[in-house]
Amino acid sequence: RLKFGGHFQHFVAALLSTMAAIASAEYSLGDVGKHCVEGDLWIVIDGKVYDLSKFGKVHPGGIPPLVDPTVAGKDCTELFFGLHRASVLQEPRYAKLQIGVLGKADLAAIAEAMDKNGKKRKEKSNVDVAFPYAEAMGSWRRLSPYYKESHHKFRAAVREFMDKEIRPHCKAWDDAGELPTREVDKLLGDAGILASLVAGEEGIGDLFRQHGITLPGGVKAEEFDYFHGLVLSEELRRGIDGCYGVGDGLYGGVSIGLPPLLKFGTQEMILKYAVPCIKGERRICLAISEPYAGSDVAQIRTTATPAADGSWHVSGVKKWITGGMVADYFTTLCKTEKHGSVMLLLERDDDKGTVTTKPIKTSYSPAAGTAYVTIHDARVTEQNLVGKVGMGFMQTMANFNFERWGMICGGNRHSRMVLEECLRWAALRKVFGKPLIQQPVIRYKLAEMAAEIEAVHSMLEDLTFQMNSMTPADINKHLAGTIALLKYKQTRVATIVSDNACQIFGGRAITGTGMGYVVEKFQRSFKFQAILGGSEEIMADFAIRQAMKKMEDFPARL
Repeated sequence: RLKFGGHFQHFVAALLSTMAAIASAEYSLGDVGKHCVEGDLWIVIDGKVYDLSKFGKVHPGGIPPLVDPTVAGKDCTELFFGLHRASVLQEPRYAKLQIGVLGKADLAAIAEAMDKNGKKRKEKSNVDVAFPYAEAMGSWRRLSPYYKESHHKFRAAVREFMDKEIRPHCKAWDDAGELPTREVDKLLGDAGILASLVAGEEGIGDLFRQHGITLPGGVKAEEFDYFHGLVLSEELRRGIDGCYGVGDGLYGGVSIGLPPLLKFGTQEMILKYAVPCIKGERRICLAISEPYAGSDVAQIRTTATPAADGSWHVSGVKKWITGGMVADYFTTLCKTEKHGSVMLLLERDDDKGTVTTKPIKTSYSPAAGTAYVTIHDARVTEQNLVGKVGMGFMQTMANFNFERWGMICGGNRHSRMVLEECLRWAALRKVFGKPLIQQPVIRYKLAEMAAEIEAVHSMLEDLTFQMNSMTPADINKHLAGTIALLKYKQTRVATIVSDNACQIFGGRAITGTGMGYVVEKFQRSFKFQAILGGSEEIMADFAIRQAMKKMEDFPARL
């Protein structure tokens, strides 16, 4: 390798130079028109010339669409983008088909024809900073009292990382059901993404400094507030390209399994278990739900029995555990016969078979690592007791409100992503000779989605502002009902968004590839948020029961 390294580098450089020269060769429309039959077929897309002579047999749509008279040897830009996502042309396997570009004269003629037909693209002004309703900030919210410079830098840094390292691979991971690799975990750790999930925990700044852990955008842990958390949830959901299952596999388990350890664990536990998880060297998940107990957490049956040496013997099963298939550690809620509930940190033990997992097939991707966890007489040392004996249930509940708030942030951003897809598709798709967006019923559906999403976001920002001025204890005391109410509202909005998006995209909304894959994945996964973290019915009921407590001080008179 060392001996031939220099020659290889020269070869690669020469090859890249040759490919660049080929791609920049100029052709006229007349030149392209001479290649219009099967086996000798060129086309033009966005001023670039592609040779599809050998592509027909591997074209997903077959040969007939390629030899269509409106395609073969023609500029088929408009037709192409009506059938394909723009990102397709960036994929190496398709980008290599480019052999040149159109000459300036033909490009000018095409532009003039588009201008006459009213199809010429308008130059984007510096005022139009975001596609309508595609971003919480920048579409119509040009100014906000909530965000500081650190929030904007943080958003830019997280987005840059996700767009470069994660988003390009998400659809492939999701479709294949591939679990995230340790290398990807390390990327997330090095970039400070995993640290950002817990950056709001009390005293975390000292831990970060001791272990050289930094946050994206140069943000310090001491300045990390709930608006940074909101930004993080939005950018992570955007960055997984609509692949909810991939997101849960990458960071879902860590985001809910790690906080109890940091809140209630000993310093020794934090150093031994939490730090490696923050760095992306190990994985952790939260093991609460069981076949017998979903939202009714108090009904769990997994049992911890104390031993004379101070250790615990644990047996039971956990179900629907996000990230469980790839977890090294399980933050586990157990009941005891005499001491109430306890929270214990269990370690995977496939060799002895005491803590094992098997996959659960759900409606979204196996990439989430959703697991059925079997715990068979697992011995847990007294050092792995998280918090206090008898306080396991309360410790679990302490994180619920923050988990639900995070789900609202990410869930509404996912709905916004689907709205953007619908707006773009409605403007692109032609039906009965005019764009789909010219149909009043379609505009009504778009308006309904936009109004609902923006309403949720406005309440979310207000709620987040309140949280910024409260302690965690005050948030749990005063905002638990409001958070539950907004979670209920957000998942109801997601139902409207899914329904409308499916109607707008038609058959493509139920097709896992091509133009509608974001919508297809959304309509298979949006109900997760209506169940996880507390079902809609439980959330709605809890919100009103919390309100009823405050009504007791008022006379029931009209």
